[in-house]
Amino acid sequence: MKLLLPLLGLAFIARCLCAADAMPKNDLQIAIKDLGGKSNYSWTSTPKTEGTGVNWRQGPTEGKAEKGGYTYCRLTFNDNSIELAFKGDKGAIKREGEWQSAEELQGDNAWIARRLKAFKAPVAEAEDLLSKAKELKKNEGGLYSAGLSEAGVKELFSRLRRGATEPADAKGSVKFWVKDGALVKYEFNVQGKFTAGNDQREVEINRTTTVEIKDAGSTQVTVPEDAKKKLSEIKDAGSTQVTVPEDAKRKLS
Repeated sequence: MKLLLPLLGLAFIARCLCAADAMPKNDLQIAIKDLGGKSNYSWTSTPKTEGTGVNWRQGPTEGKAEKGGYTYCRLTFNDNSIELAFKGDKGAIKREGEWQSAEELQGDNAWIARRLKAFKAPVAEAEDLLSKAKELKKNEGGLYSAGLSEAGVKELFSRLRRGATEPADAKGSVKFWVKDGALVKYEFNVQGKFTAGNDQREVEINRTTTVEIKDAGSTQVTVPEDAKKKLSEIKDAGSTQVTVPEDAKRKLS
């Protein structure tokens, strides 16, 4: 009995600690779900990239999303104006004055198609970042902070780079801000070293992305008609009809 009581005490303490660790994550899951339940919202995503060998410049992304409807974004990349439009799992990009779907981006533009397919609006991106968080802590002022797992950082880097090796010394962190029970801001940082480009140059990146959410429930989402037309032309996933010749069926049977 003397040995059993201390063991029971340790088990109780461990259980309490596990419950305490789970509470910040549960709070954030509820806050993200609250944002996802809004009829619409707007956001500004501002990237800041530092390091060596970086030869691109991306400006802020201004985005709007409506629940069960369209998502529309505008941004600049190397002084080029770019527009993105999404509905469900369909996505299109306007570059050089023309709307294109991911399926139309091939050859040298295949990397753009991958970026388009990997796009996540704030609700989905916040959920993804939370799944990659480790040792999440709740701080004052509605702030939650955590490190990012190495595997999670490498996955995030895979969305950023084009023709680069897997990053070495990968590390990262994430912060979330909650106000009145809803997510209003998040920020994540990724750092790593890799080789990129045809010249296999050494690149070291320290990138911070800050996403500020606003006008939840009062955002007007306006999507260009030519973007809507392009999205309507994209076939739904799983809608392709596969027809097998009868003689092939007999052979297989």
